[in-house]
Amino acid sequence: MSRGVELTVSRDALERTLKQQLFSGPDGRYYLKGNAHSACFISTENPQLRFEQDRIVVHVKTRARLGVGGACLGVTVTLPAEVSMEPDAEGETIGFRDAQLDKVSDRKEINFVLAPFLRGQVPKSMKVNAADLLRAALVGSTATSGYKVSLGRLKILSIEIVGDKLVVEADGDISVE
Repeated sequence: MSRGVELTVSRDALERTLKQQLFSGPDGRYYLKGNAHSACFISTENPQLRFEQDRIVVHVKTRARLGVGGACLGVTVTLPAEVSMEPDAEGETIGFRDAQLDKVSDRKEINFVLAPFLRGQVPKSMKVNAADLLRAALVGSTATSGYKVSLGRLKILSIEIVGDKLVVEADGDISVE
């Protein structure tokens, strides 16, 4: 028999997960085009996450060294960018849908180059398996409580933003030994 459970994920926890999954390279950047050794590249860094109504907004610093006709210009452009998305869930996984590029720059020529990369790549890259997070958190339960607590099955039923938390309603099986 399954009973519903409500799991809340803080904004800080979701931001840490974003940094671990996308910004985990040695320079703390996520490359949308090229890499740290490329003459031309587009990268983002310093993600800051906030909740705004029913959307998750990720503010990043975008760096680009752009090219014309296969040659890169020596000047690196650094601009703030914002991508927003709605939380979505499937099975055990929390992901995103309806990704939108909300802001890159006030300069149209920069938007023309950067917008397709940001719109297409940043939001699709991050998914969080809620069951794996819970299982990892429960691993040390025996040492701290004397009981072995484990999660068997988890199915996410709904997800919504409430204040500064992501609230996940789920069915699942937890056992205590």
